[in-house]
Amino acid sequence: MRKFLLFSCSVIILWGCNSKKDYVAVFNNPILFCKTVYQLNGVVMGNNFSPIVASRNYLYASIAAYEVIAAGYPEKYQSLAGQLNGLKSMPRPGEGKKINFEFASLLAYCNLGSSVTFPEGSMDEYVDSLKKLATDHGMPTDVFNNSVAFSDTISHAILNWSKKDNYAQTRSAEKYSVTDEPGRWVPTPPAYASAMEPHWNQIRTLVMDSATEFVPPPPYPFNVKDSNSDYYKQVMLIKNAIENLTPEQKHIADFWDDNPFKLNVSGHVMFGSKKFSPPGHWMSIVGIAAEKSKADFPTTVYAYAKTSIALFDAFIQCWDEKYRHNTVRPETVINKYFDAGWQPYLQTPPFPEYTCGHSTCSSAAAEVLTSVFGDNFSYTDSTELEFGIKNRSYKSFRDAAEENNWARFYGGIHFHHSCIVSTEYGKKVGELVVNRLKMKKG
Repeated sequence: MRKFLLFSCSVIILWGCNSKKDYVAVFNNPILFCKTVYQLNGVVMGNNFSPIVASRNYLYASIAAYEVIAAGYPEKYQSLAGQLNGLKSMPRPGEGKKINFEFASLLAYCNLGSSVTFPEGSMDEYVDSLKKLATDHGMPTDVFNNSVAFSDTISHAILNWSKKDNYAQTRSAEKYSVTDEPGRWVPTPPAYASAMEPHWNQIRTLVMDSATEFVPPPPYPFNVKDSNSDYYKQVMLIKNAIENLTPEQKHIADFWDDNPFKLNVSGHVMFGSKKFSPPGHWMSIVGIAAEKSKADFPTTVYAYAKTSIALFDAFIQCWDEKYRHNTVRPETVINKYFDAGWQPYLQTPPFPEYTCGHSTCSSAAAEVLTSVFGDNFSYTDSTELEFGIKNRSYKSFRDAAEENNWARFYGGIHFHHSCIVSTEYGKKVGELVVNRLKMKKG
């Protein structure tokens, strides 16, 4: 079982296990925050949450952590209250109370990460290890108690705000209607799962005015009879590409697969395998960038929060478009009209094709990360190594998003025109987040 219960074993590498009064240095280490995000990554993956729902977990956890930092460093960071839809005010620390804001930020992240969607307590063991780390390294009782109390206060405020985003209401919304209409999405093999989150456009946006702030042009009209039509050409393009993939193209597709639950079929045996979802992958990229840039703790928290906001709004924008047109997947079209035995390289996810969620959220995240760490920020992404997929290196975050554009096409799950449009509109969401939010001062 994947755990970062750091603290009896792996923390030896960072700080050693001797009890001493160095708690300030221990909690001021941004690597600890990255490890905490990774811990939530494991919990999200272990519970089979969809990428869309996962983005919600990372969002509220990251904002809770950021609000603690903004309260602790008001000269450098500005609260998101009054900037995000529905977030009107945030508690302030008590006058004269000694608080370790880094410790409180970690606790707030865990509190929201485990309580927004999961059964409460999914990160309790990890939280206990953080608290033990504090006491083992000499955090005074008053600082410890004040930090826990302030963390709880921020957590309570963010949790209350989260409950008004319409998530609970969409759990009982009407299901997607499957009809045998040419060009309309239907469930795909091997799971033939029902449509995922058809009402996600009803979730409260954060920075966008509404889910319809950025509406892409409609997809190419469904046409499998006219070989000169744009749609027919897209079908042939992806069919031929998958039949002739190079090893490099397969690696690109595998690297950005990010399927949180793949159903494997071998004869009469079926079993699932898990990976990080798209938002989980980008959360890992934030950590890689923060570590390479030697960002301090507050900057690291800021980067995670800003990226999570972009990912969340990007999914809402994309899902609004998906269920506006309900476009059929390449696999369904090719099997029905051209080749019954054709299969995509990757497993087709259970929702309409246009537009591409991964390309949209990747492009949005790339814009935000560029605003934090700069353009032409080269890095090596090791996120997929634990799933047996070798690393890939990029010249910039935008370079990575552009490769993701091709990855979904090489996977055989998206027409390339869809990926191009998605990258363009994800960038619009990312630019909006960058331009509207005032988070870091100076």
